[in-house]
Amino acid sequence: MRASKFLPLILSLFLTIGMTAQDKSKKRYIKVPEGYLMVLLQGDNILKEIETFAKAENIPSANFTGMGFVNMTFGFFDFKKREFDPKEFKDMELASMNGTIAWQKGKVSVHAHGIVTDKNFNAFGGHILDGTVGTGSVEIMILVHDQTLERKHEDYIGANVLCIDKCK
Repeated sequence: MRASKFLPLILSLFLTIGMTAQDKSKKRYIKVPEGYLMVLLQGDNILKEIETFAKAENIPSANFTGMGFVNMTFGFFDFKKREFDPKEFKDMELASMNGTIAWQKGKVSVHAHGIVTDKNFNAFGGHILDGTVGTGSVEIMILVHDQTLERKHEDYIGANVLCIDKCK
């Protein structure tokens, strides 16, 4: 008799897990006249999903914008140390994300910046080092370019730069 008391809870848990697994198996993007529309779900790694998409669709280069709910790690580039100083933000609203997709040494290179806000409307932002979809989803619009663009390491800066002329 006592086990039946927990049956609704157990069934609800299995249905939730099943629905999450089902949702995770859905395609993450569709082709639209302007490019592609990507919708990521809770737990998805944003940069990895963009990279996977770019490989799968053989995207030559692109710009993208996005918004949604996230856990995000931003970095501020310290030019003296030539590395990012990271800071993590949990349970935030992604007010704006902008970035580019290019190639570097035969691999997809994603460069993104963003702004997140908390429940008190404080805004934080910077270079996106890592990010996952929080409660809800993230919507990303990807505008594809007709030519392949490469990212090139510039020693004098100590960073990778999008090359648009005489890149070889």
